[in-house]
Amino acid sequence: MKSLLSATIIGAIAVLGGCASVPMASPEADTKAKTFLAATDGNAELYVYRNESFGGAIKMPLLLDNTAIGDTAPHTYVFKEVTPGKHTIVSKTEHDVSLDINAQPGQTYYVWQEVKMGVWTARSALHQVDEKTGQQAVKDCKLIQ
Repeated sequence: MKSLLSATIIGAIAVLGGCASVPMASPEADTKAKTFLAATDGNAELYVYRNESFGGAIKMPLLLDNTAIGDTAPHTYVFKEVTPGKHTIVSKTEHDVSLDINAQPGQTYYVWQEVKMGVWTARSALHQVDEKTGQQAVKDCKLIQ
């Protein structure tokens, strides 16, 4: 029984400590997204980032208004231009979580996709953060496709 518990703990650590791989954008696209220039065509900008190593072996799918926008991995982010109005972001993990954003023209929104411990796999939380916090976190991450 003790060896089964030890094997389970070691397996969980391996899953949470490994590194997931996701398709990455070009370095040029990453650099351009990190200029943080507000949208000028009446739209808003949205950054969803995951700046932790915890849960590294787990990809976390994101939906924007029920459409897949990518799977995050450790130290990655998604960048999207959105139309003004209500948008719903969903992080699909052991228990899906959502966050609504009421996008205003010319504004930029930053959302932290926090990794949490789950029972069978990782869970997550979504937090809207201020501009300074969001920009610093995005600078430490890489853009996914």
